[in-house]
Amino acid sequence: MTAGHDVELDVRGPWSLATSRRFWEGFAPATLSGQADDGHLRTVFRVEADWSRAEADVAQDGAVARVVVRGDGDLDAAAAQVARFLALDLDATTWPDVGRRDPVVGAVQERFPGLRPCGFHSPYEAAAWAVLSQRVAVVQAARLRAGLVERFGDDGAFPAPTRLRELASSGGLDLPGRKAEYLGAVADAALDGRLDTLALRALDPDEARREVAEIHGLGPFAADLVVLRGANVPDAVPASERRLRAIVAERYQGRDLDDVAEAWRPWRTWASFHLRAAFTASLGA
Repeated sequence: MTAGHDVELDVRGPWSLATSRRFWEGFAPATLSGQADDGHLRTVFRVEADWSRAEADVAQDGAVARVVVRGDGDLDAAAAQVARFLALDLDATTWPDVGRRDPVVGAVQERFPGLRPCGFHSPYEAAAWAVLSQRVAVVQAARLRAGLVERFGDDGAFPAPTRLRELASSGGLDLPGRKAEYLGAVADAALDGRLDTLALRALDPDEARREVAEIHGLGPFAADLVVLRGANVPDAVPASERRLRAIVAERYQGRDLDDVAEAWRPWRTWASFHLRAAFTASLGA
């Protein structure tokens, strides 16, 4: 029988679940499941602590996040993981200060009040997405991921690392190019603890990216994805994101991203996410 666990989180700093949910799938193909127009966010994921399947239902009540997790594994770890991938585990009371220092960021904060960078469920799932999206269109990568979940997952959850490694070794993945080989390497890294969220967060972001880039089949761009959107590290400049550099050059009269980002500390990842969100929204306007 699947157990349930209810947690209330006091969220420090600006937060809007509705705004954050609006941008989540565009930045992290996480397959929000069973979404109803009731203000809740629901998703299915792998718990890093034991790779069990868990379901999460998140609702907002003012500054309180009401999280219900269900599954057969470590539900305390599952609830903590939900807080991390929704960026609710951080005290963001100083985040508005960035907008006061930088009017460009401030304008985006006003446009999307309460937006927090929702990441992938885990660095493991971010790394798997990085492999699936290499040299193919995002739509095709999403289909590949959906196929893996349907054939080898667990009722909506991405395949666990043990299952993915087994399939990669046996030739059962049937993916284009060397994607199966690279997914096997990602599974090995996850099982070896090299893609653990807390371990990656404990490192300097540049060191974390170097370690992730050494995983077979990954590289600098994938390492950015895994560390900044998988581990949801809050204060780092995306090193390989050319689109963001172009946005900054346009909005800041030709200045370089690394120079501009100094004013964003200790929320450089968040400011980068907001600028990308504004750019994406303008394309859809």
